[in-house]
Amino acid sequence: MPIDSVPADVLGALGTPPGLVASCEPLTGGTYNAVSLVRLTDGREHVVKVPPPAAGDRLSYEHDLLVNEVTFYRAADEATVPVVVRAELDPAAPTGPYVVMSARPGRPWHELTGTMADGEEARLRTELGRIVGRLHGLPAPGGFGYPSQALGPLAPTWRQAFTTMTDAVLADARTYAARLPRTAAETATVLGGASYALDDVTRPALVHFDLWQGNILVTGEPGARRVGGVIDGERMFWGDPAADFVSLALLGDIADDKDFLAGYGEEAPGGPVEFDGPLRLRLALYRAYLYLIMLVETVPRGTSGDQLEWTWNEVAPRLEATLKEIESATRVRG
Repeated sequence: MPIDSVPADVLGALGTPPGLVASCEPLTGGTYNAVSLVRLTDGREHVVKVPPPAAGDRLSYEHDLLVNEVTFYRAADEATVPVVVRAELDPAAPTGPYVVMSARPGRPWHELTGTMADGEEARLRTELGRIVGRLHGLPAPGGFGYPSQALGPLAPTWRQAFTTMTDAVLADARTYAARLPRTAAETATVLGGASYALDDVTRPALVHFDLWQGNILVTGEPGARRVGGVIDGERMFWGDPAADFVSLALLGDIADDKDFLAGYGEEAPGGPVEFDGPLRLRLALYRAYLYLIMLVETVPRGTSGDQLEWTWNEVAPRLEATLKEIESATRVRG
């Protein structure tokens, strides 16, 4: 594959002349940064991420996403995530921003669907639960929000941080005239009416917020597979650990994933999860936030055709159902 799929100035900053590069190939699956796998002649493999041009269209929270990614990898256990080899996060630097990470072994989980040995899926879900539980117990700063500060400095409360996050994506919806099942103003009213539930969260945790199976690497042969890595931490924030349950059960309900929850309960700081009313209301807020992102981002990314149709047909009804769930919960309280 052509070496110039990674900018030469990035390779130069690494002290890697072209003669040491055996191959360089773009990796698919990412939806924002350009990602490449660089193999060196000594056998080492690096993953290089370079963001799109600063002038391009994007959602408000997507500014300086690499700051979030580096924060995630440096905070997380090196046994389960890539190691940052080098990072330049300043857009004004001669090289521009980039991140170089050690490549983790394995293939994305969803690519192995249908090839698992009996009981292997359940065992892997339990192992993943333990990993996520450990991530949620890592030391965190004293504030809430995105490390990049794309939406402003870390907030002293989770309610303030999450309100800023939802306000930002709704402002993006207005900017890009994104199609939503309800207007941005109507949606903001529903979310704001349930913001009291966020006051239950007083300790910020590391939240990956993109833990679908494509970002979980699996290694080994059938019957002996292990989780080989957790990748793509660019959307992480400091917040309610329960927010990770949304992408872990994308378009579903994490309460149905008994294997994951068993492993999670062994390692999470709070122990086993109890799906009481307050937690379910917070989960509804986080689902609404994720669904809003999925719908609004189709405009700046130029999504079209079958993918755009799938997003509208699958995500929009779930957002509407979630908003109704939030309304129902807040009426009961009132």
